Amino acid sequence: MAEPLRVLLAGGGTAGHVNPLLALAAELRRRDPETVITVLGTAAGLEARLVPEQGYPLALVPKVPLPRRPSADVLRLPGRLRDAVRAAEKAIEELKADVVVGFGGYVATPAYIAARRQGVPVVVHEQNARPGLANRVGARRAAAVAVTFPGTRLRGPGGAVVTGLPLRPAIADLVKAREADARGARLAGAAALGLDPDLTTVLVTGGSLGAQRVNDTVSRSAAELVAAGAQVLHLTGAGKADAVREALEGVADEVVQRYHVREYLERIDQAYAACDVVVARSGAGTVGELAALGIPAVYVPLPVGNGEQRLNASSVIDGGGGILVTDDAFTPAWVVENLVPLVADADRLAAMGRAAAEHGVRDGAARLADLVEAAVADPAGRVP
Repeated sequence: MAEPLRVLLAGGGTAGHVNPLLALAAELRRRDPETVITVLGTAAGLEARLVPEQGYPLALVPKVPLPRRPSADVLRLPGRLRDAVRAAEKAIEELKADVVVGFGGYVATPAYIAARRQGVPVVVHEQNARPGLANRVGARRAAAVAVTFPGTRLRGPGGAVVTGLPLRPAIADLVKAREADARGARLAGAAALGLDPDLTTVLVTGGSLGAQRVNDTVSRSAAELVAAGAQVLHLTGAGKADAVREALEGVADEVVQRYHVREYLERIDQAYAACDVVVARSGAGTVGELAALGIPAVYVPLPVGNGEQRLNASSVIDGGGGILVTDDAFTPAWVVENLVPLVADADRLAAMGRAAAEHGVRDGAARLADLVEAAVADPAGRVP
């Protein structure tokens, strides 16, 4: 009887790293419940909560941020990285890992270095259109490189495979539910959230931390959106709900009744099931999930960073499945001129949804799992 596959998954810090990691873990376990999985992460990242909740052991490594400017942290970097690599080597040894799969971020770099030292094959998954430093380093000698978007400039010795985004199980289940009975999925999502399933629903979200510009602009446009026949589910982010509610003071009761404010929603799949259009940042996870579900969106890329959020949404937008607006241009006047007519046009929303779906990948976890299994099966794929 063959030994079960033993996999070390490395990634953490943000949902963009953790969610696809957990999606791959679920797919590997679905294929073979005996698969042994350990996740490498930090004590401070999102993985510290999400990974144990999903029943996987978490092996900790010290966080090793790369200094962005000259400081004392530059002098501490070699020692910190050395400690993190040792911790990653220990995790590989204790697991007797057959393969290391990295998703980028602080955790991935020491994992890639440790795997190379121990001759364990590496599979890299890059979720953003513009890859980060850790994955650029890891891809150089990886057994396989997977990317979410076709235009991502990241290649390993064998090139790169477009797998799309591995969808977390709740989203993958919603994809199937919408394909089988879209109306039933909508009714269930609306009932769970206290929404009217017959009203055009605008979902506004900036993720767990929220997006100040998005919050301010949409809340100041509440009356116009409701007048166009919409209801709004506004997920403000932690600690930001009161400011949004204050912006609604003085508007008509009908507006307040159809403007639902929450800080955060654990079951975002329920909101996706009930909505017709989303206003959000364009992180890779958001873009990948909405495209897979065929939900049109107004994307407001984060105005800081290396510009990857704008690139993440480019193919969907070019295909007609979304609208891009820069952070500084996203004002109440823009909403009145662009979003209000959109929510009142059911035919246009439906056409945008179909266009988004054409760019969506619904089997990303399976595609990535195939690469992982191939990297283990092919001795030539092992890191020299």
